[in-house]
Amino acid sequence: MKIDWKIEKKRGNFRPSLKYKIVLEDFEKELAISMINIQSTIPKVDNSHLDYCFPECNERNKEFLPTEFHFLNTPYFKDGETCGVIRLPFREDGMYPEVAESFNRLRQQHEVLVREAYAREPIKNSEELGFTQATKQNIAGALIAKKMLGFCTG
Repeated sequence: MKIDWKIEKKRGNFRPSLKYKIVLEDFEKELAISMINIQSTIPKVDNSHLDYCFPECNERNKEFLPTEFHFLNTPYFKDGETCGVIRLPFREDGMYPEVAESFNRLRQQHEVLVREAYAREPIKNSEELGFTQATKQNIAGALIAKKMLGFCTG
């Protein structure tokens, strides 16, 4: 699984945006692994429809404490990829360590499922059944007689 992300913010009181894309490798799609959905440590911001945050408002208020967090998930194996955009809270230092932490946790949990699924070996089993020896002996006389009569009448 490959996870790419970038955080971009315009100059000023604008909030940054996290854009990410998660892509499964071909062998992962062939394993039919279920999706993982985790609650990240990336906080949801109030009024997330606004791309800006003024000083002392919302997350820039000194008393702001996040109460909700975004969910991240791996792609559905038939789709193979997912992407998203998350509005991040404004931070003076521009540091968002929870993004890497959350994606690492998602990757670790996914890798557990990959190892478990990969350990389940493929099966290819075929057999052939025919008449039992007892049945063959039981009908052999009648079959030979039929063949012999076919020679005589033919």
